[in-house]
Amino acid sequence: MGIALIDAGLRRRIGRARVGHFATSDGREAALVPVCFVLLGDTVYHAIDAKPKSAAPDNLRRVRNVRANPSAALLVDHYDEDWGRLWYVLLRGHAGVLDHGAEQQRAIAALKRKYVQYRTTLPLARDALVIALAVRRISHWRPSSSGRRPADRRVPPA
Repeated sequence: MGIALIDAGLRRRIGRARVGHFATSDGREAALVPVCFVLLGDTVYHAIDAKPKSAAPDNLRRVRNVRANPSAALLVDHYDEDWGRLWYVLLRGHAGVLDHGAEQQRAIAALKRKYVQYRTTLPLARDALVIALAVRRISHWRPSSSGRRPADRRVPPA
């Protein structure tokens, strides 16, 4: 690609965030779920962990939606009573479900490094489903950019 889609400042902000909101759609209805995530390169990963769920991992709405319609987004934001500290980053792209392989294992290892809970109280299984969001477009805002439209970057054509 030549240039990094996600610059160093955004990468640090995203990397420090503890939760994001993953959005999918089956083409009829939107779905949104909070997720623990990790950013590796220009791809964001989150795993289907062992916390109690409404359905088996393969039958969760976000998994079904990604398989039916890979267009997805992750919103990472920070709220503070001091509105001078607000920010958000919206990452949009193409999502896929990983159920094996080197990429899935790298994502699980990175999630375990970032979240101690995945190593201790709720160990993340080696065979956990992982959703990968290959970022193709970014919008972001913070107060220092007030008066400007949100920055919007797209992957340059190949």
